[in-house]
Amino acid sequence: MALLIKNAQVYTGGKFEKFDVLIKNSVIHSISPSISFDSTDRIFDCKGKYFLIPGFVDVHVHLREPGFSYKETIKSGTAAAAKAGYTAVCPMPNLDPAPDTPEHLKAQTDIIKRDAIIDVFPFGTITRGRKGMGECVDFAALKDNVIGFSDDGTGVQTDELMKEAMEKCAKLGSVISAHCEVNELLNGGYIHDGEYCKAHNHKGICSESEWKQIERDCLLSEETGCQYHVCHISTRESVDIIRQAKARGVRVTCETGPHYLTLCDKDLQEDGRFKMNPPLRSESDMQALIEGVKDGTIDVIATDHAPHSAEEKAKGLAGSAMGIVGLETAFPVLYTKLVKSGVISLERLVEMMSVKPREIFGIEGGEIKEGAPADLCLLDLDKEWTVDPENFVSQGRATPFKDWKLQGENLLTILRGEIIYEAV
Repeated sequence: MALLIKNAQVYTGGKFEKFDVLIKNSVIHSISPSISFDSTDRIFDCKGKYFLIPGFVDVHVHLREPGFSYKETIKSGTAAAAKAGYTAVCPMPNLDPAPDTPEHLKAQTDIIKRDAIIDVFPFGTITRGRKGMGECVDFAALKDNVIGFSDDGTGVQTDELMKEAMEKCAKLGSVISAHCEVNELLNGGYIHDGEYCKAHNHKGICSESEWKQIERDCLLSEETGCQYHVCHISTRESVDIIRQAKARGVRVTCETGPHYLTLCDKDLQEDGRFKMNPPLRSESDMQALIEGVKDGTIDVIATDHAPHSAEEKAKGLAGSAMGIVGLETAFPVLYTKLVKSGVISLERLVEMMSVKPREIFGIEGGEIKEGAPADLCLLDLDKEWTVDPENFVSQGRATPFKDWKLQGENLLTILRGEIIYEAV
């Protein structure tokens, strides 16, 4: 299939320039100020208004199969991702069975091969059963079929076990992507241990439960040489620890989510759609995360897309399951709240959502240049819309962004030269 995209604002060389882009045989065939090509199957004239970028990559999603297809399926989750402009996602191993052996991983990859609409690169677990304790998995047996290793949802609880995991992954050249949480500091908490928590008599999760393990792991990464990626950071201490570790030359990268950059515990309501782990922290934490985005301490924005059934999210802050959906709102929320307001540039947002995830996890693409994979999306930045969860493609509906007025919509998603989503 040959596609010609004319007069687009094209992200190339780290900036936007007006170009025509010809896509042929699954790759970017040519880029030029003007291309004429008689045998194209489709021509899209952007009239200088639309922005062509490398497809988004989300390195932290939950697709819920196998084991929890009533929450989400690989088919519905990847369709939601394609609609939003993602060409690749990396699902976490919170599954049944957890992908801790080649056989258990195959239960997941068989569904991926059958149903996935975009590229799906799964994580294997760090520990048997994803328990954060006990024994490590056979990393060598899994490494060729996973993007990295994570016990997401559970922190690795002992120094010895994490050191062993890092030593083995360092030898294999594999990434450890860690959910950092000290179990003994949780004390039954379920929202941030801050002003809202105290005022409404809830049980709080302290910031130390997150940053204490990040502090430990940065030292272990420094000792072992393991490539270490920190999941969904939410506290100002986490930002500081990672900033300092990077300055020492530690091989550490990290991500945060759109909700941690645009909401804090002042925004909480007595509704399960505001409950996630880690929780929405204080306003000062949110500002520290924004500074981490601005100065490059935070490398990636990932959604932690975590769908649940309506029943599971209908029990308020205390009783609802942890997790919100995020794929279909991520770019518009960040564009509206951070780019339009002048906090960061559009180029920086593209770097965090399209370029850096590929660099860290070794996923092909990330540049619009001749010969590169044609994994792209086309954005209308002027489109205004209001978040209505009933219009989501995801099976999940719980979002703290319900009724937000946003700007920016994906018009077209292209995977290896094929159109996999087109806005009607």
